[in-house]
Amino acid sequence: MSTTNDHPDRAQLRIEAVLEALSHPVRLQILRRLAGGEELTCGTVLPDVPPSSASHHWRVLRASGVLFARRDGRVILHTLRRDDLDARFPGLLDAVLAAIGREP
Repeated sequence: MSTTNDHPDRAQLRIEAVLEALSHPVRLQILRRLAGGEELTCGTVLPDVPPSSASHHWRVLRASGVLFARRDGRVILHTLRRDDLDARFPGLLDAVLAAIGREP
């Protein structure tokens, strides 16, 4: 098992990048699914999104520091970096999750 690509360190997380990453409905859908703390695959979270589009959204979330991705054989598993995000931007994730939880 190994990590996939580079992930910014906690100290490198930037609020602008995180907010931009969370500004798209598909990426908010990903956030909602990962908020439970599970480690999920791309296809589990976005079964109806074309692979090229899904790959773009995963890359944006990983590069911004919102999620962590690791390869396990042929599968990439994703988790929300809640501890890092809560440490850098207290209350941000809870506010975003509360807001998207209210969406129809």
